[in-house]
Amino acid sequence: MKILISGGRVIDPASGRDEVCDVAVAAGRIIAIKPGLGQAGSGFEAKRTIDATGCIVAPGLVDLAVRLREPGQEHAGMLESEMAAAVAGGVTSLVCPPDTDPVLDEPGLVDMLKYRAEKLHQARVFPLGALTRGLQGEVLTEMVELTEAGCIGFGQAEVPIVNTQVLQRALQYAGTFGYTTWLRPQDAWLGKGVAASGALATRMGLSGIPVAAELIALHTIFELVRSTRARVHLCRISSAAGIELVRQAKAEGLPVTCDVSVHNLHLIDVDLGYFDSRTRLAPPLRQQRDRDALRAALADGTVDALVSDHTPVDEDAKVLPFAEAEVGASAVELLLSLASRWAQADGVAWPRALATLTAGPASVLGNSLGTLAASAGRLVEGGVADICVFNPTAWWTPRTGALRSQGQHSPFMGQELPTVVTHTLVGGQVAFERSSERRSERAGVMC
Repeated sequence: MKILISGGRVIDPASGRDEVCDVAVAAGRIIAIKPGLGQAGSGFEAKRTIDATGCIVAPGLVDLAVRLREPGQEHAGMLESEMAAAVAGGVTSLVCPPDTDPVLDEPGLVDMLKYRAEKLHQARVFPLGALTRGLQGEVLTEMVELTEAGCIGFGQAEVPIVNTQVLQRALQYAGTFGYTTWLRPQDAWLGKGVAASGALATRMGLSGIPVAAELIALHTIFELVRSTRARVHLCRISSAAGIELVRQAKAEGLPVTCDVSVHNLHLIDVDLGYFDSRTRLAPPLRQQRDRDALRAALADGTVDALVSDHTPVDEDAKVLPFAEAEVGASAVELLLSLASRWAQADGVAWPRALATLTAGPASVLGNSLGTLAASAGRLVEGGVADICVFNPTAWWTPRTGALRSQGQHSPFMGQELPTVVTHTLVGGQVAFERSSERRSERAGVMC
């Protein structure tokens, strides 16, 4: 279908484009980006026109951490519900970790997941394969076969590898073939608590996870990267000291990238309140100085991507005493709004804020995207038409029962959030539209 997106502020952080113009889409691709495409004599006859006046037209968001809960955990979420949530949040490409049930350590499981996702014609799904069989940290998986099945990298999700020799061999193997290893830095022994170590956790009687758990793991990873030169993506850095180590590693030229969770970008340990299980998250919410360091590092480019860390949890597993509640929260629908809230508070302009959701994460994925590599996270003529249109001056309030995700738990429930996605296009097709819903306006939101 030929679609014209007219009159919007087109922002493409990758190219530096920031202007009011039209975007013409045909045969699943962007064929032109310039003013006046909707006028007579322009040569483009649209079958449908999306009026984007007052809205921002951006590349479809790329989220590097979305658990779809399928296969094996359908009680918490299903492909249909979680991908519907993704496109409602403007996310057109997402990476799912391998900690499904069974674990994504066999090509057949990856094939099945890719096939099911493609049939839904919503967001694009890029699975991570398990680095070790069953995520047990002992035997390496067949990375070549998993890559051929569609895996874009390999990781352990939340399960650290205890045996450093196994991790070294994994990086040597991955480096030989040019694969990216995705690791969440947390020491297996120090990381067994339920809240960030500190005065608050002590007063509440909660077992703590010290910053040292992240730092020890980072030092180990960086030493192995120095010897293997394998490319590593560090998932969900949570501390100021951890950010400083990443900054030093990048300055040294090590092939590392990193992301932070949208929860750690906004919340601190005080937000645990009276043992609010919605804030039972991994990594844990740390102190204000850590949160402030994450926000600054995201703004200056030390952090490559902002992720939702979307982990839908069912009611029975969440409404429990804090230490017993399952870790996770639904966040993919809130990702753009929470990025907007950060940018407003810290004076970050839209091009930089959107870079953390588009060009930044797309660069982490790199050539693993195949035919999408040249245009993922970008608005470029001839590129695939994955587009997010949103109203930056509209506000909305997430409420229990209203999220499209099967998981209805988030620390941000009931809070008024800025920025509303109006349309999401995936491959030139409208995958989500909010035109019929009432939107409120406020002036002076963000420049």
